[in-house]
Amino acid sequence: MSNNLLSSINSPNDLRQLDVNQLPQLAQELRDFIIGVVSVKEGHLGASLGVVELTIALHYVFDTPNDCLIWDVGHQAYGHKILTGRRDNFHTNRQLHGISGFPKRSESKYDAFGVGHSSTSISAALGMAIAANLKGDLEQQHIAVIGDASIASGMAFEGLNHAGVTDANLLVILNDNAIGIDPSVGALKNYLTAVKEGKNPRQNNIIKSLNFDYSGPIDGHDIEAVIQELERLKKVKGPKFLHVITTKGKGLQQAEENQVQYHAPGKFDANTGEIIPKSEANLPPKYQDVFGETILDLAQKNEKIIGITPAMPTGSSLKLMMDAFPKRAFDVGIAEQHAVTLAAGMATQGMVVFCNIYSTFLQRAYDQVIHDVALQNLPVIFCLDRAGLVGEDGATHHGVFDLAYLRCIPNLIVYSPKDEMALQNILYTAQLGLKQPIVIRYPRGRGQNIHWQTPYDKIAIGKAKCLKEGTQIAVLSNGTIGNNVIQALENLKYPSAIAHFDFPFVKPLDEALLHTIFSKFKTIITVEDGVITGGFGSAILEFAVANEYHSNVQLLGIPDEFIEQGTVLELQQYCKIDVTSLEALFRELLY
Repeated sequence: MSNNLLSSINSPNDLRQLDVNQLPQLAQELRDFIIGVVSVKEGHLGASLGVVELTIALHYVFDTPNDCLIWDVGHQAYGHKILTGRRDNFHTNRQLHGISGFPKRSESKYDAFGVGHSSTSISAALGMAIAANLKGDLEQQHIAVIGDASIASGMAFEGLNHAGVTDANLLVILNDNAIGIDPSVGALKNYLTAVKEGKNPRQNNIIKSLNFDYSGPIDGHDIEAVIQELERLKKVKGPKFLHVITTKGKGLQQAEENQVQYHAPGKFDANTGEIIPKSEANLPPKYQDVFGETILDLAQKNEKIIGITPAMPTGSSLKLMMDAFPKRAFDVGIAEQHAVTLAAGMATQGMVVFCNIYSTFLQRAYDQVIHDVALQNLPVIFCLDRAGLVGEDGATHHGVFDLAYLRCIPNLIVYSPKDEMALQNILYTAQLGLKQPIVIRYPRGRGQNIHWQTPYDKIAIGKAKCLKEGTQIAVLSNGTIGNNVIQALENLKYPSAIAHFDFPFVKPLDEALLHTIFSKFKTIITVEDGVITGGFGSAILEFAVANEYHSNVQLLGIPDEFIEQGTVLELQQYCKIDVTSLEALFRELLY
């Protein structure tokens, strides 16, 4: 290959100096660069490989950053970051103090809108386009790049519905590769497949009916064809829609053939594409697998059990039940609001519904939790995977707000298991029949116990327990972060002055035990992996005030700021809830 082109690209202005016939070489170099870095540093892979040509074409044709380019979700924006001045520090992607794995406005003027959750790009780009019209700028372009899995979300259609009755200078590009993280599902996906196969006549086109200038489908890997069409659309006023067909993982055979695994494959060999296996022998299970295996076992014994997830069957491990009971387990696509109200509807008919949603994504269905479930006191069982600090995905994905935004809702039970056995037992308890909804939150990653599959044991709702007796200081922990407390106390040789209590229920609180604790201890420390503001510790303080206790209460958890990316340990250290920080605090209090 001739001289390296990518090394000379420090901004889109440099890119635009190239001849069109040089761009396929640049595309190959960009792919190789992404593969080389991600193979060592880890991160999202397949989505960005699939849009290499599209990324180059967009920056080649449009005057970014003056023209606004919004990437939906952001998994697909690695090439964009590399071409917009972040090539030399791309190796810090998703690392502490490094660049974010998602577009971030504070990071670059080329990141027109911060994204991490799906289906926001059309609304954001439309807002920018309408604002440009109001300011009299009729030439500025506004481009939203959205995937076929994301466009099925309700918010995307809300944006399309509004855009179609405006004269906004908006271009929506559908990156159609038939997969999000798992394969795309639903009637719209089937419609798009029919369009690609030429089975739907153009006069029945949904997008054209919404008053968009529709073009495509075109091959998203034919860079000259994409540029030609973008140049044409650049001159068309009003809302436009370009349907682009791409292959997720393009350019790496294994990533093309196994698109689910190579969405974020971990470390792999950049030359062969083979994933470098991690030794998983004698390791505790992932919490998602404790959920998946337990619900499968329970579903085999209870035919009323239903499983629902919005586009995360593999990530939640609900796929185990989906494979065994396809008529009783549902992937509803990126549609959290629908998932919650669907669960509510099933609950009205006596079904035992487990609705599994990542903590950060349940935020998108907050009204449905309140209005459709809690207000009607329907016994939906919410399973919040990825609760707490999730690590390298950063601020958009940390599940640290759920305790605060859920415990204020009437009728909800809120429970955080300390370990795998507690998780399987609360799942078992919930399906026995509760008279109100319950939220069960558990973290990303592995637990602590290899032999977790013990006989089921019914859990008493609202009860906490003493894990270690003490005489002077009481530590109250919620959920798996309590294992850090256990380890810190073990390192201190179990000091007799410090007691440790596991409070898995944030709602209802074990008030009887709290009365005992406040009557005995003058110093009380609460530890949680959620935000301090409004969380578990706040609930303890509210109890103390209401009952006129005057103990010294110290709250540990996530501070009142958005926490960036980094390993879970690094972020726990920053928040001072890691083992070493807890041990240091206990030493200070003791001595």
